Amino acid sequence: MEKPNLIYINQLARGDESIKQTLIDVIKAEFPDEIKEYFKSIEEENFKEIEANVHRIKHKFSILGLEKNYEKANQFEENLREHQLNISQKDNFEKILSVISQYLKTI
Repeated sequence: MEKPNLIYINQLARGDESIKQTLIDVIKAEFPDEIKEYFKSIEEENFKEIEANVHRIKHKFSILGLEKNYEKANQFEENLREHQLNISQKDNFEKILSVISQYLKTI
């Protein structure tokens, strides 16, 4: 399984620690709220909102170096667009949410 990392954030910051920290702070601030919205939409079985939440969150996967999981989230989003909730994709997506949440506590 891929592990989150700061490689892309470091590239964006180009050695500027204040930019790096700002990017990290934005992710740390946004991610918990995005997760809450995602689970709320799951609970309500609102496919349009689930899709929108997956779309917003999947970009964090890419930023944190989770390219393979980004592609899986993209496929999950496409299936949601067709009102298909694939349980395996949902479980994988939620597992990655947990991994990222734990990682953000360490940086």
